[in-house]
Amino acid sequence: MQSKYVIVGGGAGGLELACKLGRKLGPGKVMLVDSRLYHIWKPSLHEVAAGTLDIHAEGLSYQMLAHDNGFTYVYGALEGLDAADRTIRIGPIETAAGETVLPARTIGYEALVMAVGSTSNYFGVPGAAEHTISLNGTEDAERFRLTLLKLLARAATEKAGQGVDIVIIGGGATGVELAAELREASGVYAAYGFGDLQPMRDVRITIIEGAPRVLAPLPERVSAAAAGLLAERGVRVLTDTRVTQIDADQVTVLKGDVYPADIVVWAAGIKAPDLLKNLGLPTVKGGQLDVTGELVVKGFPDIYALGDCALCIGADGKPVPPRAQAAHQQADYLLAALLRRDRGQLPLGKPYAYKDYGSLVSFGQHDSVGSLMGSLQGKNWFVEGFFARLMYTSLHLMHHKAIMGTLRTGVLALARFLIKRTTPMVKLH
Repeated sequence: MQSKYVIVGGGAGGLELACKLGRKLGPGKVMLVDSRLYHIWKPSLHEVAAGTLDIHAEGLSYQMLAHDNGFTYVYGALEGLDAADRTIRIGPIETAAGETVLPARTIGYEALVMAVGSTSNYFGVPGAAEHTISLNGTEDAERFRLTLLKLLARAATEKAGQGVDIVIIGGGATGVELAAELREASGVYAAYGFGDLQPMRDVRITIIEGAPRVLAPLPERVSAAAAGLLAERGVRVLTDTRVTQIDADQVTVLKGDVYPADIVVWAAGIKAPDLLKNLGLPTVKGGQLDVTGELVVKGFPDIYALGDCALCIGADGKPVPPRAQAAHQQADYLLAALLRRDRGQLPLGKPYAYKDYGSLVSFGQHDSVGSLMGSLQGKNWFVEGFFARLMYTSLHLMHHKAIMGTLRTGVLALARFLIKRTTPMVKLH
């Protein structure tokens, strides 16, 4: 199997690059490799976990996207790289019974793009890997949702006050958005017949954050607004609190306090996948690929990397943050670079420059809070409420537009709006 440009990883950046490059060059030159069959916008995973978003309705088939955008899709996980031979090895696909659906394959390339994203960083906390759920992919979000359904059903049939204790480790965007979405969803579950469940009393949500405030990387006004909204929703927030041990039914912090937990979510940090350390490519301390300003892996002119798995130093001397907007921008940068390469032209001649357009954090289906970066003197504007929620939704639509086009995105958005009027507000099975 051979392709001129092979992209490994169908997340936001990798998929956008594959779609845009495929529309220009066609399936004979562009190939996307991913270990999943369906794509979902990663910032939506907290909604899948809470049950307010159905993965089977939201997920977009890579095979469909490949057909519509002119690239070749290969189903399987990356297992190895031979940079000298310019080939990658893709693992087999097997059923739960061990039957081989697709054998292991070797794919040759002229240029390779690594876009494999990130995974959870447990920072050596005992029990974190064994007793927490991290929202790294759709399967994690679905596991959380099904566990939550079981716990809610149990709480609805037990004596008053028994309830469900949910502990979220990490007060960044993922942790805060999940807490808000769970509070809103718990009220909907109660309305759909979960016995005498009283959400504010029986669904107890706690965020544990090591920094002095939630959303620590964002402006203080955004952090304060988020803390206020969480308090209004009955979410307990513990800041300046370090987790030291996680067990099957409790979380212990450095001060010695112990918090009961029926389900624990780890949202306290990310790292590059461990696989990258075994590919023979240069990596930094955090496991990310070490790339130049042109997103070329150092020492390997035919291998590029973008998104969370790449450490790119910006013009200010600081690492580009692992955020979706950075991956989108890097995809566009590599699109231009690879098109020039395909035409036999010299490289762009200027490094990738990250532009921060601000941040928005969702608080359920009707509310958001965040800041928007201005073009004058680096100022930012605080936004909140329904207007901020509309802007947050527009980010999702912009991603869909990049991979599906304007017309199909509009039709899909309308269809989902209408479907929501005839289906439960949360997934009940």
